[in-house]
Order: sequence, then structure tokens, then C-alpha cells
Amino acid sequence: MTIAITNARIFDGREVLDARTVLVENGLITAVGGEAPADAEIVDARGGTLLPGLIDAHVHTSEQSLALALRFGVTTELEMQGSHTRGNRGHITDNDSVADVRSAGFAITPPGGHPSELFPEGFEPVGDRTVRYPNGDFGPPVMPFSTTPEQAVAFIPQLVETGSDYIKFMVDDGSVEGHPGIPALDQATLDAGVAEAKRHGMLTVAHALTVDATWMALEAGVDGFAHLFLDRPHDDQVIGLIARSGAFVVPCVVLNASLMGITGAELAADPRVSSRLDDAWMKTLRSSFDLYHKGALSDVMASVAALHQAGVDLIVGTDASVPVPFLGGLAHGASVHHELQYLVQAGLTPVEALRAATSTPARRFGLTDRGRIAEGLRADLLLVEGDPTSAISDTLGIQGVWRRGVRLASG
Repeated sequence: MTIAITNARIFDGREVLDARTVLVENGLITAVGGEAPADAEIVDARGGTLLPGLIDAHVHTSEQSLALALRFGVTTELEMQGSHTRGNRGHITDNDSVADVRSAGFAITPPGGHPSELFPEGFEPVGDRTVRYPNGDFGPPVMPFSTTPEQAVAFIPQLVETGSDYIKFMVDDGSVEGHPGIPALDQATLDAGVAEAKRHGMLTVAHALTVDATWMALEAGVDGFAHLFLDRPHDDQVIGLIARSGAFVVPCVVLNASLMGITGAELAADPRVSSRLDDAWMKTLRSSFDLYHKGALSDVMASVAALHQAGVDLIVGTDASVPVPFLGGLAHGASVHHELQYLVQAGLTPVEALRAATSTPARRFGLTDRGRIAEGLRADLLLVEGDPTSAISDTLGIQGVWRRGVRLASG
């Protein structure tokens, strides 16, 4: 059966098209524009905008969280620490009631390094504790604790073998999280790990919350940043170096705000959000990390603006994880819309912000089958009321969500 979404304003991941119709069959987009076949199932999108499914480029997730993300039109989540590596996600790949997922596996960090300082004793971070190996056996995930270049180099092929889609490095001394002096990667270990990952053809991503950590990651040659520094204002030198390096940045403004004690209460008050969240997630969204009062959100927003003006690829990510208040201010799916609003407040146009949640992450993470509305690509789609290319908050007016052409029942 062909599905014809008609009378829609179409944002294709890059720009608004003149076309008004998208045809979907067997999970793929078969045409953009033209007339609907006589026997097609018609979805009249009059007054609405059709977007590519949104991508959250920084999460820590579970099957329940992937289901929540999809309810908000997020059709793909990129896990930055967890167990949804290639051999572990077959049941998710074929389940159109949850968002799709890619994963770094576990990040390279020293024993006792970030993120261990965030969790109280006995707390179990999100993620399964088994992975499927290429020979079909199950075993513990690779936990690449590294304190020397040799250890980091040795872990890279293990991460590749067990299905990591990209390699993440924690560059964090704990100062932002209130635990200064925790074990941290040194420059030689970071350099060696990044070089080995690139030798294996892997994309490299750095967790860096400070300017000094950002400098370290740039020196190592990482491909992108999973965070934006918040310890001090930017200067022309660091912005210029990021721009010249070609690295992308996932600013996670929502996370930085939460670290400063700014909650997601205003977002939670929107009925378009609250109607999709249970009590645990509402409590979490209304809370915050509340660990770094010295930071200034205005500095973060100015850094986002400077990166954008310098031509750096900005990508939407949230760092959403589990529904507990001490990791608060964030919720799967909902916080993507919050991040879009922050990016526009920082000076991006709504269209530029939407690119940061669709075509740009798809391009930078090698997801060639999604992120745009184009013939032959996956029919991962979001239909919203209104025009988010003019008013970004209209992304929350969700009228329909499709994953591989299957419409979510609650969408």
C-alpha cells in the first residue's frame, strides 16, 4: 500500500521545498512531489509541515527510552555510552514502535574517571551488561579503562569487533561536576587512542566540558565534540581552531543549562510535552544536575553563536539518560525540541536549527539512509501542525510520526 502525505509544507532536511506531496511504500520514500496514486492511503497534512525524523546525537538509552523518543518524533538516537552496539540491537532495528539507535559502546576513560563520579554507590547506570560477539557468544561489554597509550590502542580493535559505531573519549578531570582531580586521560593516551581509531576507519568523538579539555581533543585530532565547554567564555583562538579542524560540535545546551541548575520546568509546563511524559520523567525534567553554579548560560549561547558564525557544523544532542532527578532537566525526545529552541535563541534560524537535528547529524555520522526527505531514503518522518521553519516551537505540535513508513499509533 502506498501512503501519500499531501498538502504538506515539506522541509527536506536542508530547505523548504515547493513540492507538497510525499509518497511512501515498503518503508521508503518513493517520490517527493507529483500526484497521489488513486489507490493510495491519503494523509491530508493541510496546515502542517512534514520533516525528516529528528536525530538526537547524544543520549544514554534503553528500549523504554527509545519508545519515548519516538513519541516526540525522534526516530534515531545516537548513544554515547551504553550497550546498543551492532550485535545487541537487532530487536530494535526491526521494531517500528521505538526509535532506531547507534552506539559508541563504552567510552575510553581511566579507572575511576568520568562518568563514575556522577553516580551514588550502588547506582546502576543505564545499559545492558552483555554484548553479542561476532562468533555469536554473549559476554561482558568492553570497558576500555585506559591510563596509558598502549592500553587505549589495545582497546580500539576490541570496541570495533564488538560493534561500536564510533569511538568516544572522555576528556574530563571532574572540575565541572564538582569532583576536581578525578583520573583523566593524558594527552599521550588520548593522542594514541584517536590515532588508532582513525587507523580502523572509525569516527572519533570527545566528551569535553572545559576549554582545556577541548584543546586536548583538538590536538589529538578528534572528528567531533559531544559537548560544548562551559567553564569560561570562548575566545577567537579556540573557535578558530575548532572551525579549521573541521570538527562538529554537539553543544548539548540543555545539559549545560542543567549543570548550572536551570531546570526544564518551563518545557514540562507545555501540555504538548506533559501529555507524553509519565510522572518519573516529569519529575526528572523539572529537576537539574545542579553541579556548576559558576557557569553562565549566556556564555554558552555566545559560544554557540560564534561557532555557527565560524561555519562549524552544529548538531542537536541532549545527554538524556534515565529518569532520576540528579540527572535532571532532560527527557528523551522532549529535550530535542528544547535544544532546537535554545539553538534559535543563540542566533540560528529555525531552518538552520532543524538541519542540526536532521541532515547534519546524518551526514556527519554516516547515516546515509536518513536525515532527509528524498526518494530512496527511509520513511522516517515527522508531521507537525504549523510551520517550525518560521516558529521553532511548532516542532512540538506533533500530528504524526513514521518509522520506516510505519505510523506510530500514538503519533
